[in-house]
Amino acid sequence: MISRRLAVGLAAALLALGACGQPAAPAKGQDTVTFSILSTESAQNMESYWKPILADMEASTGLKVKPFFSGSYSSLIEAMRFKQTDLGWFSNQSGLEAVRRSGGEVFARTFDPSGTDGYKSVIIVPAASKLTLDGLLKCDKTLNFGMGDKKSTSGTLAPMTYVFVPRGIKPESCFKTVLSASHDANLFAVANGKLDASTNNTTALKLNAYKGSAQAKKVRVIWESPTLPEDPIVWRKDLDPVVKEKLRQFFLTYGQGDTPVAAQQRANLARLSMGGFKAADNSHLLVVREMEATETLGLAKEAGDAAKIAQAQTALDAIKAERLARDAKAGVPVEAN
Repeated sequence: MISRRLAVGLAAALLALGACGQPAAPAKGQDTVTFSILSTESAQNMESYWKPILADMEASTGLKVKPFFSGSYSSLIEAMRFKQTDLGWFSNQSGLEAVRRSGGEVFARTFDPSGTDGYKSVIIVPAASKLTLDGLLKCDKTLNFGMGDKKSTSGTLAPMTYVFVPRGIKPESCFKTVLSASHDANLFAVANGKLDASTNNTTALKLNAYKGSAQAKKVRVIWESPTLPEDPIVWRKDLDPVVKEKLRQFFLTYGQGDTPVAAQQRANLARLSMGGFKAADNSHLLVVREMEATETLGLAKEAGDAAKIAQAQTALDAIKAERLARDAKAGVPVEAN
């Protein structure tokens, strides 16, 4: 007769063997994402603008959404690179860096509520100033000038590409001082006469007026760029595909439709001068890549280095061809390129 202790041991062994033949319990999927947000204004203001949108994202996806605010483009790029963030709202140039260095991928982009597809970089001066673009570019080192972050599309790349590099001008050699700050800070500085001129963009000016602030009325635009593409939304390529699809569905349906809920969502977006989101991919960044390559070519010509000029021209031609092929596939008229 088997002892009670032996019987219990045999039963436990049989249960353990039975468990070996069963599939392992599935690992719990990702239930939290961190969304990075460029603080074009104070983090407190940006948090108030984004809070209802992030709450809607949580409700729609079933994911917990943690915000990550920063006024530094570089910190947003590095945070994604080290997987401290999962997706975020980027400028075009910082988004390009996130794709290059941080395993990022464009999956959506914003659009303007007015229907205008794009925005412009501008140079502003105090409204009462008689300064013109020609006067600005005399480069007599008497003016205080403001620019954006080095990775800002409208604050730095666009004015360098379209204003300074074609004229062989380096801002640091042209002006008395060159200060780097956010669009919001530069707008206030010019409006209050602390800067003689600075870069900015049409969206920042529009938002300032929308909020009833007075600064946009105290400045005057003396230069504007060609139209720049709207901002990309970038996620990490290695995100769980299930999580990606939940996020994709949220962004591409947010603010769409004729329901009261959709109307409220559009009101949330309007505070950020956004009309909603459209599907996109990395080809969205071709325009900023072309601007970047144009600047590189200009600098090579300024240096008079034949090898670098040839290399830069080849790179620029390749990007232009890629953009033209994309636009032809999308049915964009040739004259719009």
